[in-house]
Amino acid sequence: MRPERTNIAAPELPGRLRWVGVDRAPRMAELTAAGPVLVHFFDFAQLNSVRSLPYVLAWDERYRDSGLTTLGIHSPRFEFSARRETLAPALERLGVRHPVADDARYAVWHDYGCKGWPSLFLWGQGGALRWFHFGEGEYAATEAAIAEELEATDRDFAPPPRLEPLRPSDAPGALVAPPTEELFPGGSPTEPWRPEPGEPLELSYEAGGAYASLDGAGTLRVAIDGEERAIEIPAPGLHELAVHPRHEAHVVRLSLGTGLELYSVSFAPGLP
Repeated sequence: MRPERTNIAAPELPGRLRWVGVDRAPRMAELTAAGPVLVHFFDFAQLNSVRSLPYVLAWDERYRDSGLTTLGIHSPRFEFSARRETLAPALERLGVRHPVADDARYAVWHDYGCKGWPSLFLWGQGGALRWFHFGEGEYAATEAAIAEELEATDRDFAPPPRLEPLRPSDAPGALVAPPTEELFPGGSPTEPWRPEPGEPLELSYEAGGAYASLDGAGTLRVAIDGEERAIEIPAPGLHELAVHPRHEAHVVRLSLGTGLELYSVSFAPGLP
């Protein structure tokens, strides 16, 4: 959405942040002097963050040569995604090429006043806030705001056609059914579920898809409505359990193999 004031200035990035994908720590004053800057707060294992990431990557690729700078701020939601050694491999698996800050202490998160994952801010040339959004969605409007800022800095800029929605539920004006709320079987995002050997987790849900945030590596056995399959989990992150064509009711049963810890089961919205 558009900010209420036109004079909200970009806060400078803390000097002691660890960055992945860049040799020199970025400075907001330098970046915004050159052109608009898109700042994306996310967690590599959190569902809404991962669902928004393909749009951020596409905007970076589309508009980088026209003057847009994209910065990722990894503010971890889970205990395991806060570990320093997990971030760089996760970014590589997700295809992230722009600079990403390790914000494990939430310094940037608090400076920006984020209200959840993902959070997104667009700063115009000169460093004034032009657009922000908390959560998923508003992809077409965000891209329009990016194009508007690039047009303001370069009269010869010709914006390409807007990205097509990656999912039916992302289309502007799409009506979606609210999915089942996220479940933390260990009690919180900082506590994993540690079952007794052979003890499964079974739950009912209504959604367009189901996902698990897992630490470790090993075999996860997943049964959807009794139909079981094994999924090999190679590394910590968000892993797909099931995708449905619409908002549907199902029962999922999860059995963790050796080396895995389950932090969250989350659900994606679907069309009714």
